[in-house]
Amino acid sequence: MIVVLQRVRRAAVQVAGETVGEIGTGLCLLCGAIEGDQDDAVRWLADKIAALRIFPDEQGKVNRSVLEVGGAALVVPQFTLAADWRKGRRPSFTRAAAPDRGQVLVELLATCLERAGLSVARGVFGADMEVRLANAGPFTMVLDSGQRPGGSSAAGRA
Repeated sequence: MIVVLQRVRRAAVQVAGETVGEIGTGLCLLCGAIEGDQDDAVRWLADKIAALRIFPDEQGKVNRSVLEVGGAALVVPQFTLAADWRKGRRPSFTRAAAPDRGQVLVELLATCLERAGLSVARGVFGADMEVRLANAGPFTMVLDSGQRPGGSSAAGRA
């Protein structure tokens, strides 16, 4: 799974003009499931996200996790993160997990984050969504469950 993680002051997702998920301070997570992703890799990624020390402490050092600051997560499915754009001008999405499997994996990530203690809001899988956020920092990272020890990177999965 590929996740674009953004530290935010607030974030919301709308479908057809209605807000379906909204958070204050925390993480906006754009999540793309890749063909071949396994449940254990997604659980590992959720644990990593919940524990990453990416929020400032009292001295302004990036030293606290989203859990430690009482933050939340907005999980937004985004299969386009699986795009292969290297050939031609039209990206290919054949690396993306099949929709039913992708939905299961994104929901697994959200559920694991909840089990870790986070309040989690969700986008809607397969919907045309509008995401609004105030990026804090800005602070953005690209995480790939294939980069865990013993995993294969997204580049290796291309």
